[in-house]
Amino acid sequence: MLVQFCETVEETTLEVSDSINKGYSAVADLPDNFSEVGDYLKKLLTMLEEFAVTYGGRLLIALVVLIVGFKLINAAVRKLKAAKAMQKIEPSARQFLLAVMNVVLKIIVGITALAIMGVPMTSIIAVVGSCGLAIGLALQGSLANIAGGFVLMLTRPFKVGDFLKFNDTTGTVEEIGIFHTKILTIDNRRVVVPNATISNSTLVNFFALPESRVDLTFTASYSDDVDKVERVLLNVCDRNEKIMKDPAPFARVSAHKDSAIEYTVRAWVNSADYWQVCFDLQHDVKRAFDENGITIPFPQVDVHTK
Repeated sequence: MLVQFCETVEETTLEVSDSINKGYSAVADLPDNFSEVGDYLKKLLTMLEEFAVTYGGRLLIALVVLIVGFKLINAAVRKLKAAKAMQKIEPSARQFLLAVMNVVLKIIVGITALAIMGVPMTSIIAVVGSCGLAIGLALQGSLANIAGGFVLMLTRPFKVGDFLKFNDTTGTVEEIGIFHTKILTIDNRRVVVPNATISNSTLVNFFALPESRVDLTFTASYSDDVDKVERVLLNVCDRNEKIMKDPAPFARVSAHKDSAIEYTVRAWVNSADYWQVCFDLQHDVKRAFDENGITIPFPQVDVHTK
């Protein structure tokens, strides 16, 4: 297909060249005397007129299409960049999207100008298709990541600052790019994940909603009063200012273990306070158990011998 396109361009070029050579041969010989000047000028004007009618109009229209088309594209890209909907997209993804739109539109304008010049549209389409196929095969991995980036931009399953868990990775979203998404783990390590991987993974977004529930379990010995333990747990929750009063905190027996009674505590908090409340509760419950004489038993086994 590329060969056909080159042959077509060469034929068009030869056609223009032949026309110029024919016209030039007609006026190449200068007049020998003054009486022949008039005929010579007529031939020259005729040649210029024929060339202008045949090719000058096409060239002029093609140049106008290129100049006007490029200016309109630049203006449209600037206007789109300032649009409110575009501002919601991540900065790196927004810049890439605008650049791709700019290049694609200008390629379309260039193809239109070639068609006006006389290059057959079928040949142009064939070349564009062949180049696209070759580029796609050579960059199929990168293109898969780009497609994944577009999926993330359109579906928006998470944003910068969200706390995610997928596969074996857990951390805060630091940057969403076209090719990769950067995750900052709890121990301050940056994990760069290809968008093709993350877009096809099962994600847990801890902070997708403004409110989250902290679920914790605590144990106390069988000898401790159940009502007292539940009351102490609820008092700890009530003293924490970051825990919401509505819905009210929950603390009840949830299981009878081998060496202890298990209690489940559930408390609603703002998503931004999730980890702070989680750690505070575990610290405060231990202190409250000590103050109220509640025992946290170690695993134990009773052995009976005969």
